Amino acid sequence: MRTAIFTLVFLFLLNEGFAQNVKPGSKIIVNSPDILQMIPENSVIEIIGEGFEWTEGPLWLPTENKLIFSDIPKNSIFEWTEKGGTKLYLKPAGYTGAENRGGEAGSNGLLLNDKNQLVLCQHGDRRMAKMNTPLSSPKADFSTIADKYNEKKLNSPNDAVYNKNGNLYFTDPPYGLEKNDKDPLKELDFQGVYKVDKTGKITLLTKELSRPNGIAFSPDYKKLYVANSDPQKAIWMVYDVDENGLLKNGKLFFDATDKTKTLKGLPDGLKVHRNGWIFATGPGGVLIFTPEGEHLGTIFTGEATSNCAFNADYSELFMTADDYLVRVKLKK
Repeated sequence: MRTAIFTLVFLFLLNEGFAQNVKPGSKIIVNSPDILQMIPENSVIEIIGEGFEWTEGPLWLPTENKLIFSDIPKNSIFEWTEKGGTKLYLKPAGYTGAENRGGEAGSNGLLLNDKNQLVLCQHGDRRMAKMNTPLSSPKADFSTIADKYNEKKLNSPNDAVYNKNGNLYFTDPPYGLEKNDKDPLKELDFQGVYKVDKTGKITLLTKELSRPNGIAFSPDYKKLYVANSDPQKAIWMVYDVDENGLLKNGKLFFDATDKTKTLKGLPDGLKVHRNGWIFATGPGGVLIFTPEGEHLGTIFTGEATSNCAFNADYSELFMTADDYLVRVKLKK
């Protein structure tokens, strides 16, 4: 009888694992017990989509109750819902030109403006753009928000965030150019972090980072975190934001350069929880930090993880990890 009961329990747990489609090799690495305030001890990293090329830019759409995310090489945005799974949402998404081109041409970071319109970091078109149709009726109809600095074409906007006043902040590494930093079409000799105000004026905030990538504000908008996805300098910076929305007092937030030698991934996209904790994709998966820079632990995906996003009530964290879309349940 004991053997039969054990077998039934084992089969139940096995079936539950398959039902959840747990990501093989994934785990929660706990550096501090504080992390258990948000991530349950029995949490699993669940595959909810796979078979893509390189996933990026996850964004929860509250009015649609769905997640959308970029597949950069496919120049497409896909959607995911609990009932419907994944399907194509928008194509083309990042490159609308007529000539064939290679490289990372699709959209990268995705966000919403104060009018609930989709804003895209478009690698191939080398601009920040807005989709002109409603979220419920996506079409490849875009308007340019910013595509030049000092009359020179941007590299390839990567990730972006709005502040409370509706100003747009974005990073501009060369990843969307076919030959990256050596591309003959590259017009700027640096990689910048920019601000675009509501009048369309673009301001260079800093050009000190070699590969500026993920970007996010603290809940009070007084700090700006920026990832640098350079394997030689795999770091996150934090800046004070002054009354004009400019950056000052930049300092090192966390250095993960040594971790890149043994773990997949670089500092990439990041999001800040409403409690102030920073969820930053990097070596190993998603690293979780306090505002003081304490590394509480890691959601270890086993893949190069590009970005993450919370759902509306912060009960789930979605992660784009190479060719996967995965999630983990959180405590509210």
